[in-house]
Amino acid sequence: MIHTRSPQEVEKIRRSCRIVTETLQLVADKIRPGVTPMELDTAAEAYIRSQKADPGFKGLYGYPATLCISIEDEVVHGIPDDTPLEEGQIVAIDVGARKEGYYGDHARTFAVGQVDEPRRHLLTRTRECLDLGVQAARAGGNVGDIGYAVQQHAESAGYGVVRELVGHGVGTRLHEEPQVPNFGRPGFGALLREGMCLG
Repeated sequence: MIHTRSPQEVEKIRRSCRIVTETLQLVADKIRPGVTPMELDTAAEAYIRSQKADPGFKGLYGYPATLCISIEDEVVHGIPDDTPLEEGQIVAIDVGARKEGYYGDHARTFAVGQVDEPRRHLLTRTRECLDLGVQAARAGGNVGDIGYAVQQHAESAGYGVVRELVGHGVGTRLHEEPQVPNFGRPGFGALLREGMCLG
């Protein structure tokens, strides 16, 4: 079932998303060669709890951590460990938080120190894909519009898209309908309505 949220519910989701954004900024400020994913995870959990919220991932489906930390070519859902980050790596951080019964969820990819040109290009193009996907998410449009925007930009830059994992709705559950793939056809898929919240 696809939920449309009341303005009050949207505000609660925004509060959780604000905590997620602040957590990502805190983690970004700590990313450097030598820091371990577990150190980042510990800092993230402490911050989320200081905001009177709960980590959105910890314990969900048996997941043991606050963050999903994926290094280099790991696609997603890497479990934090004590292996130090190295100069020149890229690291994707996915974080969720739950406050007042509503979830926020967001991921970003960061450079560890200085990265080479191919990694810098990847970071730039994937950020552009995200921005284009967000621009395509409009009431009256379709989920396929979002995926199409992402896919076209990624492929025009020489990249492919991950087809096995998707974006999704968020609300009182971390993973809600609709699924939002990074590929699609304009005008296809679920109708986007005012009050839908996507992560």
